[in-house]
Amino acid sequence: MEYIIPLVVLAVVFFSMAVKILKEYERGVVFRLGRFSSVKGPGLIILIPFIDKMVKISLRTITTDVAPQDVITKDNVSIKVNAVLYFRVVDPERAVIQVEDYLYATLQLSQTTLRSIMGQSELDEILAERDKINGILQEVIDKQTDAWGVKVSLVEVKHIDLPDNMQRAMAKQAEAERERRSKVIRAEGEFQASAKLTEAAQVLEKHPVSIQLRFLQTLVEIAGDKSSTIVLPIPLELLKGFMSKFDPDKK
Repeated sequence: MEYIIPLVVLAVVFFSMAVKILKEYERGVVFRLGRFSSVKGPGLIILIPFIDKMVKISLRTITTDVAPQDVITKDNVSIKVNAVLYFRVVDPERAVIQVEDYLYATLQLSQTTLRSIMGQSELDEILAERDKINGILQEVIDKQTDAWGVKVSLVEVKHIDLPDNMQRAMAKQAEAERERRSKVIRAEGEFQASAKLTEAAQVLEKHPVSIQLRFLQTLVEIAGDKSSTIVLPIPLELLKGFMSKFDPDKK
C-alpha cells in the first residue's frame, strides 16, 4: 500500500503531461527534443512527457490599439495619431519559430509603419483620404508580418490630434468656404431670377393686356391686408378699355 499512492500520483502527473485538449480555435506547435515536430489540434493531443513540448497558439482575430504616435507630416504639421489593428495567426509554426513574440513584434511594427506612412502624406490627404491611408497601412504591415505567419486583415486610423493653432486655421478655412458657397448659391439664384424676369418681360411686351391683369391681381393681394391703407395710381392704359365703351364718337 505504501507504493500504491506514489504510483497513482505519478500516473496522474504523467497523464496530465501527456494528454492535452485544444479548443477549435487553438493549435499546438509541438517540439520533440527541441526540434520542431508538428502542429496539432484541435481536440485531444497526446504528448510524450519530458520529450515533447507544446506551445499553444490562438487562431482568433486579435484587436489591439496602436499607441498614439507623434508625426510630422509632409507639409511640416505636427500631429498625434493612433490606430486600431486587427490581425490573426495563419501559420502557427512560423509564428512560434520565426519571431520570439509575434504579438509584441506586430504591435511595434505597426507603430513604426504608422509614423512612416503618415510622415509621407500631407495633412489634407490624411484628413480627406483616410480610407486610402488605412489601405496603405494594412498592405505594408501585412507584407512584413507574412514571414511570421501573421495576417493583418484591417488597420483603421482611430484619432488625429491637431495643434490648437491648426484647428483655428482650419475652422477659419471652413467658415470661409461656407461663406463662399453661400455667395455662389445666392448669385446663381439671382441669375436665374433675372433670367425668368427677362422672359416674363418679353411675354408682357408681346401681350400688353397681361400687364393690366397682373396689376389687378396685385391690387387684390394688397386688399387682403387690412392692417394698412395703400394708395396706388391707376395707369390710364387700364381705363382705356372701359372709356372706349362710353365714347360717343365711336358709336
